[in-house]
Amino acid sequence: MLEFTIFYSLMKTFVLGDNKEQVLELIPNKKIKTVQLGATKVCVTRDGEEFFVFETLCPHRKASLNQGFINGMQEVVCHLHEYRFDLRTGQVTSGSCPDLKIFQSELTENGLKIQI
Repeated sequence: MLEFTIFYSLMKTFVLGDNKEQVLELIPNKKIKTVQLGATKVCVTRDGEEFFVFETLCPHRKASLNQGFINGMQEVVCHLHEYRFDLRTGQVTSGSCPDLKIFQSELTENGLKIQI
C-alpha cells in the first residue's frame, strides 16, 4: 500500500504596486510603512532594492514597530526599549524576547510580491 502526505499551503501572495518603480516610490529607503494585506497588517521597509516585511508589533511589549527605525546593520529597532531584530531572519539581536515574525517578499517588474 502506498502512503503519502499532502501538505496544503495556507499562504497567500499579495502584490504591492503595479511595477518596480512604483514600489520604490511607495516605500522610501530605510523607512517603515504599515500595509494592510487582506486581514493582516505588516510593516514593509527596504534597503536599496532589498525589501523586508515583518509583523507590526514588537514581540517584547507589543509596541508599534512602524515608530522604530532601521539601523545600518539591516535591523529594525523598536522605539520603546531599543530591542533589535534582524530583518532577514527575525532573530532578536539585542534584548530578551521571542523572534520577530518575518514574511517572504520579492521585488519584480510587476510589483512587490509578499507571502502571508
